[in-house]
Amino acid sequence: MPKERKSFPLRMDPEIYQAIESWAADEFRSVNAHIEFLLRESLRKSGRLKRGAPPEPPQEGQTD
Repeated sequence: MPKERKSFPLRMDPEIYQAIESWAADEFRSVNAHIEFLLRESLRKSGRLKRGAPPEPPQEGQTD
């Protein structure tokens, strides 16, 4: 069964859109898929997306 998707309008600066469009083409993704990829990576790195998120590296000077 396919995962349900949330649809919503997104407005952005044309210059940003062109940069994402070019980047998406370099990665063989659609603009939509690339935006979702970038958001997912950012959420993982910030620890806001728990599923599949990498563990936080220890702070400098911190020992286990």
